[in-house]
Amino acid sequence: MPNTSRSRTKELMLFAGNFLRHPRMLGSIIPSSRYLVDQVLQPIVWERAHVIVEYGPGVGTFTAEILRRMRPDAHLVAIETNSDFVRFLRASLPDPRLHVVQESAAEVQSVLRRLGLAPARYIISGIPLGSMPEPVRADIAGKTRAALEPGGAFLVYQFTARALPSLQRAFGYVERGFERRNFPPAQLFVCAADAI
Repeated sequence: MPNTSRSRTKELMLFAGNFLRHPRMLGSIIPSSRYLVDQVLQPIVWERAHVIVEYGPGVGTFTAEILRRMRPDAHLVAIETNSDFVRFLRASLPDPRLHVVQESAAEVQSVLRRLGLAPARYIISGIPLGSMPEPVRADIAGKTRAALEPGGAFLVYQFTARALPSLQRAFGYVERGFERRNFPPAQLFVCAADAI
């Protein structure tokens, strides 16, 4: 029997409606493709990932797949500013490993402390950094690096390369990729303190 709370139609309608109301908060009018999800998650070594953070989970396209792949004793912290998405995620993904928090990505360290969690092994982000003012973008990049454990990585997907200089300033290592099988095509960045 299909899970109506996770129906694709409901996800698309919620996502598109929020895009029309807040186009600068979402990078695209439709959720990410499975190709993009696979490509972004490819660098993750799941057995080492005890704490994972996701910025801007939206309707949970990445969130559901991360939960499917991660360890049974791991934690996923989904940080989302949009209250519609927060309610939808809490209702549609009732997994005890998932912590949905209505907060800004810039508060990642205080969110982890509040939850009693260690620094993250991976932080995944699709929030539109390129449409943010440079000081905000730089602040998020710097606080993200500080919220990662040694050897951790910031996995970013964007629809422009505008965030690249901020990522390069915050991280010692940034590897670029591209996924054409998404609408719109996406730029990918794997960021770490050192080469991984």
